[in-house]
Amino acid sequence: QVQLVESGGGLVQAGGSLRLTCGASGRSLESYALGWFRQAPGKEREFVAGIRWTGGNAHFADSVKGRFTISRDGAENPVYLQMNSLEPEDTAIYYCAAAYRGDGSPKISDYDYWGQGTQVTVSS
Repeated sequence: QVQLVESGGGLVQAGGSLRLTCGASGRSLESYALGWFRQAPGKEREFVAGIRWTGGNAHFADSVKGRFTISRDGAENPVYLQMNSLEPEDTAIYYCAAAYRGDGSPKISDYDYWGQGTQVTVSS
């Protein structure tokens, strides 16, 4: 069982930055792709970014390309979502998800484990 824990959310003004962290307890993330998803009030959960289990190539939603980056500094370390030039439309609960030997897919159904989420609020 992989328990994912997100941190780093908070309140920021438009144009600001936040860095989210996804860590795991109980098991290594070495063989897992990591994805970030978000859900705004009244909306469906949507893909934000994902990175394959071997690192390297990452995928991003069109709405965040050029503003967000995802990285993993070695298999044993947390995965980060760096969010720059934040907009009020980025306000949501952000979830980390893990997929065994995945490729960072944007499909929710490809992920096996989910964190509890961290709130990101961007004020205008």
